[in-house]
Amino acid sequence: MKNDIKNVCVYCASSTQIGPAYFEAARQLGTLLAEAGIGVVNGAGRMGLMAAVSNAALAAGGRVTGVIPRFMVEQGWQHTGLTQLVEVDNMHQRKRLMAQLGDATIALPGGCGTLEELLEVITWKQLGLYLKPVVLLNVNGYYDPLLAMFRRAVDEHFMRPQHAGIWHVASTPAEALRLVAETPQWDASIRKFAAL
Repeated sequence: MKNDIKNVCVYCASSTQIGPAYFEAARQLGTLLAEAGIGVVNGAGRMGLMAAVSNAALAAGGRVTGVIPRFMVEQGWQHTGLTQLVEVDNMHQRKRLMAQLGDATIALPGGCGTLEELLEVITWKQLGLYLKPVVLLNVNGYYDPLLAMFRRAVDEHFMRPQHAGIWHVASTPAEALRLVAETPQWDASIRKFAAL
């Protein structure tokens, strides 16, 4: 059974200094989401992979909702051509609203901000607070060290084996879209396994 995916929350880098393969994956993801009639929800950045996803989606006739804290708007960091720009008071509100607006999450490669967003939504899912699909788009094996850390966490009993089902890994944007469509919703009863 396929999920009813209307919007996907996309976490990704704002850096402009990264390799072209990452930008190509971001553009492909934005285009594929738009072509599938799926809206993008992101952090409204005007640079890096965030802008690449947004611009590709918009160029393909898609919708992009950006959520950004007011202090970033004051710095002029926001993309000014999005379908909808939502200003919030702080980073916590930004992350909560992005997660609420998306019917799934895809994490492209990124730095500390992306990793922090991804780990928070994984933690929420572990606790049964977020039940939607979470997909790591592992371009160029970027997430391999993190996936190894997750395996170690399970192996050393910091997480239960069941928790390895929280996330799924895609190597291409097309595979990421397939996974968000086909991954079953997480069962809230899993929270009973949150404590070891």
